[in-house]
Amino acid sequence: MDALCRAEPRSRRNAAASASPLPWARFSAWLDCVCVVTFDLELGQAMELVYPYDFRLTEKEVITIFFLSFSMVLMILSSNDGGFLTVCFCLLQKTSICYLSFPDSYSGGLGDTQFSFRLRQSGGQRTTHYEDDGEYNREAPLTLQRESAHYFGYVYFRQVKDSSMKRGYFQKSLVLVSRLPYVNLFQSLLQLIAPEYFDKLEPCLEAVCNEIDQWPPPVPGQTLNLPVMGVVIQNLLPAPLVLPSIHELDLFRCFQPVLIHIQMLWELMLLGEPIVVMAPSPTVSSEMVLALTSCLAPLRYCCDYRPYFTIHDSEFKEYTTRTQAPPNIVVGVTNPFFIKTLQHWPHILRVGELRMSGDLPKQVKVKKLAKLKTLDTKPGIYTSYKTFLHKDKTLIKRLLKGIQRKRPSEVQSALLRRHLLELTQSFIIPLEHYIASLMPLQRAITPWKNPPQIRPFRQEDFMKTLEHAGPQLTCVLKGDWLGLYRRFFKSPNFDGWYRQRHKEMTQKLEALHLEAICEANIVAWMKDKSEVEIVDLVLKLREKLVRARCQHLPVKEETLQRVGLYIETIIGSLPEDLQTVLHHH
Repeated sequence: MDALCRAEPRSRRNAAASASPLPWARFSAWLDCVCVVTFDLELGQAMELVYPYDFRLTEKEVITIFFLSFSMVLMILSSNDGGFLTVCFCLLQKTSICYLSFPDSYSGGLGDTQFSFRLRQSGGQRTTHYEDDGEYNREAPLTLQRESAHYFGYVYFRQVKDSSMKRGYFQKSLVLVSRLPYVNLFQSLLQLIAPEYFDKLEPCLEAVCNEIDQWPPPVPGQTLNLPVMGVVIQNLLPAPLVLPSIHELDLFRCFQPVLIHIQMLWELMLLGEPIVVMAPSPTVSSEMVLALTSCLAPLRYCCDYRPYFTIHDSEFKEYTTRTQAPPNIVVGVTNPFFIKTLQHWPHILRVGELRMSGDLPKQVKVKKLAKLKTLDTKPGIYTSYKTFLHKDKTLIKRLLKGIQRKRPSEVQSALLRRHLLELTQSFIIPLEHYIASLMPLQRAITPWKNPPQIRPFRQEDFMKTLEHAGPQLTCVLKGDWLGLYRRFFKSPNFDGWYRQRHKEMTQKLEALHLEAICEANIVAWMKDKSEVEIVDLVLKLREKLVRARCQHLPVKEETLQRVGLYIETIIGSLPEDLQTVLHHH
């Protein structure tokens, strides 16, 4: 531990090895930090180390990681000088990362367990080694963008018998903390790193972090060839790690027990309904929640979600209170205690272990919420929700035939993902067509007036377009599409979609206005204008230029340069005293 806690910044150890201006800049493009959470007989849960050494988590975040990895009372926080600050916490206090790094209701089984969690950042914005001007999020799909207010935690937990330990067991979690939703990449990475780390400990982890610090920043659409751990990993893998996808789960395996209800689950996610996933393990819990949030692609799921949630989480009271309606969130839980505390939630999905077999697994049934009362509650979807659309029996038949023919799970997942993609696109395309019609015509944009406003979105006007341009043109499913749209308008997903599209359209208008200015005859315009009007134009053009660069508007660099030259031309036509003022402004 000392080797890691007192490690020097990489720039001092090997400045020539990295072109990054800051130490750990490349590492931070992928991960915020790596945590090791262990169980100490005297102290309880303990944060053994956080790497890089200078990364700071708030106490609230540290505690949450503890209890998502373990479930005890005491912890150790790394201090600035590499020593330790022991902090005691009551079980009733708010919690963070440590709680999430250990199974909440672990059955005592031995072996390795992998799962994921997501937690809210506390303590406001903080500095980072990675200098990101937003370019990644501008290029990445909405579903893969870097989070600004949440962390993702990817956990590899090991529990094995160990006679050298006082308790008789070795219990430890390796946690990768990142703002990127790359579940497939980071879980695959843990499968390579964690076994080696548990065997060789700190020197191995430092080597891994140094290698990650050599990776280029993530670029959307780029194939990943990521060497990890040098010779050690190359002995296990003949070539660097190459993943076809960094984020996609095995949807078919996740949804096997609920395939006949996939239509209902898609609608619940589309409408941003509160959902509880009760699972036997953190692995099943986190995979099911992440699968649910991914089934709306390419539409972004704009509500909160917690792949793995425990009674120690800081939002526990907020989510379990009966004095207000449940929030728009999907939570995955494993502790039977939640059967009682979340009984008032409108939709509860209880599943068993996910097992691949040669036959279609027993499908869970839709049951009334009143039946969710006992600890031995059977798997099922406990809800009173009535779907707007009919089931797609053709999809179920195709998937069932694939099982009978022993079709690979990857192919089954591709079929399921394509079905959900086409369903979402059929729903969203009419909305896209309508909102595009609200954009002012390009000929209405003139250089010397502010760009025209985007017309307001009127729900009733949109509904009138569905008769001739609705989802029935691209989707065979029948049902109450109008009712589904009306319900969607009240959801956070509609609000998030509309805000994003309105922002993009506003930026497009700004870009078109700049292009119109570049094509105008600026000298002819100035002939009959007063100095006040000309100075006002200079200030407005400068403001537009700054906004275009700061907001990265979709404008060619050539256009921005021409606007800059126009500004200089205008200033040059003014008296020298005004020129001096404007040049210093």
